[in-house]
Amino acid sequence: MTSPAPYKLFNVTLLRKAPLSPSLWRFTFGGAEVAAMKTCAADQRIKIFLPDAEGRPPALPDAPDWYATYKAQDPALRPPMRTYTIRQLRAEAAELDIDFVLHGETGPASTWATHAKPGARLQITAPNAAHKGDPGGYEWKPPTGLKRLLLIADETALPAIAGILEQLAASPEPPQTQAFIEVPHGGDQISLASWPGLTVEWMARDANAPGALMVLAAERAVLPLSAPARGVPVLADVDVDNVILWDQAAPRDSGFYGWVGGEAAAVLAIRRQLIQERGIDRKALNLMGYWREGRVLD
Repeated sequence: MTSPAPYKLFNVTLLRKAPLSPSLWRFTFGGAEVAAMKTCAADQRIKIFLPDAEGRPPALPDAPDWYATYKAQDPALRPPMRTYTIRQLRAEAAELDIDFVLHGETGPASTWATHAKPGARLQITAPNAAHKGDPGGYEWKPPTGLKRLLLIADETALPAIAGILEQLAASPEPPQTQAFIEVPHGGDQISLASWPGLTVEWMARDANAPGALMVLAAERAVLPLSAPARGVPVLADVDVDNVILWDQAAPRDSGFYGWVGGEAAAVLAIRRQLIQERGIDRKALNLMGYWREGRVLD
């Protein structure tokens, strides 16, 4: 007997949408199939399939070989696929929240989200509740004994940051945490969980290049004083125009952990800053290029 796949294709319908800020909107999806979905972490990634160039809703087959079917389609005709984060899953109510960044008609996701009305249909690939193992697709795996946390993100990773902070605020002893969040405009600050040991710095991008303020934040972040005993590692270069930058942490009980997500060139610069210039243990850092300006790397 074949065991359930870790991920499956879900058919969903847009129930409602509401603004969180000028650039960030919350979309709530529903449908009977959502009850069979699960999430494993605050930064759980999913794939969303959008209407094609003619506006037709995605109609991929709900079968084990759905991805092969998708790849076999003419790229000009198949539904665009984009990666998003589950903001909140209420499986018992068959509802799913996903936060979208709206930046005009500059891509299929923002264009769809700008004009979408309740009743619109999409397809999502997400973890399958029937699968009893770990489906993966997330990087928020803090070490035991976490005492100090560094979070650096732009608006694309803000849903994950918000979920991480909610989870930590509910824990018995939240760590000392610095969060630096770059957003398009000053009005894009949203309400976040808080505790006495948390500092949040909102950085309005305005005319700056995407990620530039994230890099400056890494330069002034308060970090552990101890450098790696074996010297500074030589980092392999990453061509962020053609390869997704995705360095995963392998945290030990060191007390410090870093989670960085946003524009890939900025994350690459932060990678160099934290590891080579400031001596942070590579294994204590998640460094994730959520997107690359001018490229589609999904």
